[in-house]
Amino acid sequence: MTVEKKMLVTGADGFIGSHLVELLVKEGYRVKALAQYNSFNSWGWLEDTDCLDHVEVVSGDVRDPHFCKHLAQGVDTVFHLAALIAIPYSYVAPDSYVETNVKGTLNLCQAALDNGVTRMIHTSTSEVYGTAQYVPIDERHPLQPQSPYSASKIAADAMAMSFYNAFDLPVTVARPFNTYGPRQSARAVIPTIISQIASGMKQVKLGDVSPTRDFNYVEDTCQGFLALANCDVSIGETVNIASNYEISVGDTLDTIRELMDSDIEFIIDEQRLRPEKSEVFRLWGDNARLRELTGFTPQYGLREGLQKTIDWFSQPHQLAKYKANLYNT
Repeated sequence: MTVEKKMLVTGADGFIGSHLVELLVKEGYRVKALAQYNSFNSWGWLEDTDCLDHVEVVSGDVRDPHFCKHLAQGVDTVFHLAALIAIPYSYVAPDSYVETNVKGTLNLCQAALDNGVTRMIHTSTSEVYGTAQYVPIDERHPLQPQSPYSASKIAADAMAMSFYNAFDLPVTVARPFNTYGPRQSARAVIPTIISQIASGMKQVKLGDVSPTRDFNYVEDTCQGFLALANCDVSIGETVNIASNYEISVGDTLDTIRELMDSDIEFIIDEQRLRPEKSEVFRLWGDNARLRELTGFTPQYGLREGLQKTIDWFSQPHQLAKYKANLYNT
């Protein structure tokens, strides 16, 4: 009898990580899930999944190299998603981003190397590209650190790839564009809009609505991760996970208003505006490399994905977990 591969997901307690754990369990893999250690013994969004009986949950912190070496024992594939991701918080706490995103990636790469891990999928972000110099953005596009967060991810990506070049660690850098869906943090624009409308507010508070984004439903992002993990020719590559479609924040707001049958008014909230040179005004990702390497293409259109997201956020017990009247950094 063939024993299924054991998959480690760091950041499993987060938005994308919890969905990835669900997918891996559904596909029959053995899963070890890292939740950030805390005194509440909370496993974050993992506690909202229905597969915990099939998951080995471990609490810890990627900032500790000794813990990481122990964590990676007996693991075949590492999906490294653990990171600090909120851009506004990176303006006031940049050192935290270096410690978690850069040093944490170093610790996971070293642990993977020491334990003979056979595949490592390191999670990047489209924010490393900054405002598009040309579209659609392919993997050759220049990297532009327009926030401390994006700078930390550029460094983390380079750290991961250095382990491929220097030590032959079988790394793939997966670079998702703007993922959305159930469980996403309220600091992101789509949950911000939906939660405020669902809470009965008459005005939705947003920052600049002119920037464009390439939105991807979370199930597509997770399927992209898995496709890369099962594709040997992606080793040593950086690969976008994108829809190859852009839409402005303002048009996204209008689409959500229509789907929720809302006449909510938009107002600018000054505290939600990024510093002028830090705003990423255009993101539109080229997904040709992912398609060519793995054959994967997104399955969810924007309206379908938004409707599934709205349905989830509109459940009272889910909406109660969000503070729609507060700005989350």
